[in-house]
Amino acid sequence: MLSLGASPIKPQMPGLDRPGIFCLRTIPDSRQIKAWITRHKAQNAVVVGGGYIGMEMTENLLKLGLAVTVVEMQSQVMPLMDPEMVAPIQKELVKHKVVLRLNETVVGFAGSDDYSIAVQLKSGLVEKTDLVILAIGVRPETRLAQEAGLEIGQRGGIRVDEHMQTSDEKIWAVGDAVEVKDVITGQWGVIPLAGPANRQGRIAADVIMGREAKFRGVQGTSVVGILDKVVAFTGPSEKTLRRMGIWDESAPYEKIYLHPGDHAGYYPGSYPISLKLIFDKTDGRIISAQAVGKEGVEKRIDVISMAIQQKATVFDLEEAELCYAPQFGSAKDPVNLAGMIAANVLRGDVDVVHWEALDQERSFLLDVRDPAEVKKGKVDGAVNIPLNDLRQRLAEVPKDQDVWSYCLVGQRSYYAARVLSQNGYSVKSLSGGYKTFISTEGKKQ
Repeated sequence: MLSLGASPIKPQMPGLDRPGIFCLRTIPDSRQIKAWITRHKAQNAVVVGGGYIGMEMTENLLKLGLAVTVVEMQSQVMPLMDPEMVAPIQKELVKHKVVLRLNETVVGFAGSDDYSIAVQLKSGLVEKTDLVILAIGVRPETRLAQEAGLEIGQRGGIRVDEHMQTSDEKIWAVGDAVEVKDVITGQWGVIPLAGPANRQGRIAADVIMGREAKFRGVQGTSVVGILDKVVAFTGPSEKTLRRMGIWDESAPYEKIYLHPGDHAGYYPGSYPISLKLIFDKTDGRIISAQAVGKEGVEKRIDVISMAIQQKATVFDLEEAELCYAPQFGSAKDPVNLAGMIAANVLRGDVDVVHWEALDQERSFLLDVRDPAEVKKGKVDGAVNIPLNDLRQRLAEVPKDQDVWSYCLVGQRSYYAARVLSQNGYSVKSLSGGYKTFISTEGKKQ
């Protein structure tokens, strides 16, 4: 049985061996980092990489009183997620004075003495710092497997079957060193997560002892806390599906956004959860979900993760019976609401349009919020007719043009779309409303 794990990626570049440059993989690594901070009275740090480890290191360094700069080669932190869902996280980081260097890479390190590091960026910028954390990612540790002549997959991990058996019938492999199949896309990948690794170990042990057991694959269900926010997801993101050619104009996928409270609004301390659900338009099968908020985020993603495992649909989410007391949730939980909104789309109760389409040509954009809300900001070119006035002012809405309605989070625009459609208008509602649109700051997939 091989359980070799993975090793931190350390790309070859000038100055990588300078003191004060660390990777974080083990508890002793963390002790060395903290000892360096204490010994040298470090005041600032550069974190290279904006994924799980990079975000967690950023939070912990901030709590130790250091100023932090994050360097990320992608256009966003948490690259596995969609950009509009990461936007609140990036705002939270900026609020805590984290400097984000996005679309940027490190090309080398220099310094005038042993305890000062100059981080050289591809753009020509130089970040001077007391400490560097390399959180670029990990790669499977496969040296022993290669020496044993085992098959290595295209993603660099040990290739195993559903019984965790390698190309040698007497050798099994589990954990971060192996390649696994995505249960949604069917694609091979390396997903170094503790949950799947532990299940693989149990399955391999059962198979070795003669039991019939199979590993079903992975959904990549994950959670990370970042300062005052929690972000969690399960299944492939929209940008991943598009990059793989699975989601295009002919694909049967749809998405919806919502921003419900984590528990009943009349009970003190309720905070919104922003949730994105992707589903199959042909049968409502759930594909993936992403959520960000302050509390209750991982609870909702765990429920949806199990629903995906059971091949459930958005109609099942409508009917999900979940724990309710006002301090824990709502009578219509965010999971139920996600299912209800998606089911409305599939039943033809409403057509939806999404935030990234608002910069395209449109005929009539209708803002159904109250005037006081509109004063705080609106989509350029929108006409404001509050929902409460809409039935009396239908004549102001042209019938010979398509109408796109929006409100703050999507509920009132749904009502508006129902009113308009029942009066003969061609209308779509903006999913997630102005809150989703404004949080994206123009980011595209």
